[in-house]
Amino acid sequence: MSDRARRIAIPLAAFMFGLVALGVVAVLTLTPGGRDVAPSSVGGPFALIDHHGERVTEEDFLGEPHLLFFGFTHCPDVCPTKLFEIAQVLDHTAEQGRDLRALFITVDPERDTPELMRAYVQSFDDRILGLTGTQEEIDEVVRSYRAYKRKVPLDDGDYTMDHTALVYIMDDRGEFIASLNTAQAPEDAAQELLDRI
Repeated sequence: MSDRARRIAIPLAAFMFGLVALGVVAVLTLTPGGRDVAPSSVGGPFALIDHHGERVTEEDFLGEPHLLFFGFTHCPDVCPTKLFEIAQVLDHTAEQGRDLRALFITVDPERDTPELMRAYVQSFDDRILGLTGTQEEIDEVVRSYRAYKRKVPLDDGDYTMDHTALVYIMDDRGEFIASLNTAQAPEDAAQELLDRI
C-alpha cells in the first residue's frame, strides 16, 4: 500500500469504527420511535425459568452486579463465541469477581428448554445461568432491555434467530451500566468490568 493510500485508509477506518460505535449506543439509547431513553430505563421486571427448572425473577439477582446476554442454543457462531468470551472475562476477574454471574436469556424459547439450556451453558462456566420461559415472557424481557430478535426461516424448513449481541453490564440494583466489549483481550475486558461495577 502506498503512503498516500495509507494516509487515507487509516482515518477512514477510524471514522467507520466511530460510526459502528455510535450505532451500538443508539440501539441502547433510543426507543423505536427515536426518543432518548436513560440507561436506567434499560431492563426491568421479569419472571423466567432457569436451567435448573426453578422460577426466577430480576429480584433474585439484586445485590450483586451481573452480565446479561441474549442468544439461543442453536446459534452457529455468535452465541458460543460470546459465551466463551464471557467465561474468559469471568475467569480473569479472579477473586474480585468470584460472585459475578452472567445471565444467558434465550430468544428461542420454542426450542430452548431448561434441560437444553443447562447442557449448553455447562460447556462454558458454572457462573453462567441459562434462562427461558414462554414466548410472551421472552418477548417482554427482550422489549424491556431494548433488545432485538427476529425469527428467520431457512431453506430446509428450519429457522435461525437474528438478535442483539451486546453483553449488558447490570449493577447491583438491576440497572444498566454499559455494554461490555468482550472482543478485547479477556484480561482487559475483565478490568473494564471491574472498573465499571
